[in-house]
Amino acid sequence: MAPDKNAILWHYPKSQHTNGKHTVSMARTQNGDVLLVDGAAHALTSEWADFLRAQFPFTAPIPVLSRDRTIGVGDRLGIAAPGHIAAIRGYDATPVLVQQSMRELNLTGRGWQDILDAGTFMTLREGYEDGFGADGDHLKQEKDIRDVLSRGFTMVTLDCSDHITPDDGQDRVSQDMADRYLGRTFALDQGHSIVFTRGELSEANNIYGKALAFAAHVWRTFWEEGKAKADFELSIDETALPTTPVQHFFIASELTRRGVRMATVAPRFCGEFQKGIDYIGDINQFEREIAVHAAIARHFGYKLSIHSGSDKFSIFPLVGKYTQGRYHLKTAGTSWLEAMRLIASRDPALYRQAHAWALARVDEARQYYHVKLDMARVPDIADFADSDLPALFDQEDPRQFIHITYGIMLKNPALRDALYKAWADMTTSQQDPYADALKAHIGRHLSTLGVPHKKEQA
Repeated sequence: MAPDKNAILWHYPKSQHTNGKHTVSMARTQNGDVLLVDGAAHALTSEWADFLRAQFPFTAPIPVLSRDRTIGVGDRLGIAAPGHIAAIRGYDATPVLVQQSMRELNLTGRGWQDILDAGTFMTLREGYEDGFGADGDHLKQEKDIRDVLSRGFTMVTLDCSDHITPDDGQDRVSQDMADRYLGRTFALDQGHSIVFTRGELSEANNIYGKALAFAAHVWRTFWEEGKAKADFELSIDETALPTTPVQHFFIASELTRRGVRMATVAPRFCGEFQKGIDYIGDINQFEREIAVHAAIARHFGYKLSIHSGSDKFSIFPLVGKYTQGRYHLKTAGTSWLEAMRLIASRDPALYRQAHAWALARVDEARQYYHVKLDMARVPDIADFADSDLPALFDQEDPRQFIHITYGIMLKNPALRDALYKAWADMTTSQQDPYADALKAHIGRHLSTLGVPHKKEQA
């Protein structure tokens, strides 16, 4: 007799909850996870996710950016949340478990409802009741903002990069603007201050003027008139030129004057925040500038947001220090890399297949990500022993190569199915190697940032 693929293999011990009307839990079958409601098994559909969010509110996202330390842990695969939760349980920080951009959704073939529901089910599965956020990340279009807000996302990251323009050298400083900024010293805490020259003021207005108008329009549309309750993050980091402290002050001052209330702002810091590798640049300069950026954020009442924050271990202590322990950090690709490191370790033949597929299509992936990837430094793995494959993930160029080609791999249906099957087969009732890997790796992020420990919940 063929085995029953719907038979329960094991129950998730942290998932059982009751609210007096219903008892729910989750279990694993050969077909994947199922939801048990009052003893009956159900597929993980949006309808049942809605039920959980209504009946068990801890499974619904909430605005979290007012908390001191928040960590965006994007889950491109929909299976990383157990590891993210395991990592963050031990630290005094709050996760944004649901975090994707339109680019990521397009490359992974997922949708807003899918990633929101995954966060709900995984939160129940892991019994995580401390609150989590849901971020519509790097959104540029009003239709997408309207979409995520209608679904209950609790954070929107507005990407203003399409409205940031080069400085053409023209002086467009009005008399009113000159009166607001020139000839004044703006005192910040920790002994910092901001002083504008006319050239700096003109440059800031030329580069960011259109972006500020766009941000103010979006704020009025959704937060003032639409009365959105979600946190509002301003992203000005997706541009080639760093945001100077003077420009940062100008941006914050002008938006505050227009009534915009940011929970977080993501400047374009000096140096390079490449994908999945450590910071590249002058760390002394970064330290000098983040001290002022953090003081500006405190002056205007929001937190700094650090994007492309995966694996920036050399500067994490500076982030923790100068923000005085109040910041938002975004990661995503590093969790994908840990998933692929597991494939390289546990199923080298499948890894070789995925590597070859990506290698043949890396130029397509480069269209979506601007990285300093030197393919000449990605070794030919044909002569590698299987045991040597995981070491690729300790090298910068191979890490970036695998990082940016996730969409190339996941859009191949056969390869996608094989990868998901491999990850599922690694998990047993006693072992979850992916969660263990993420607990260690994301935990290293939190530890290096200086996040205080807390007692692990039962």
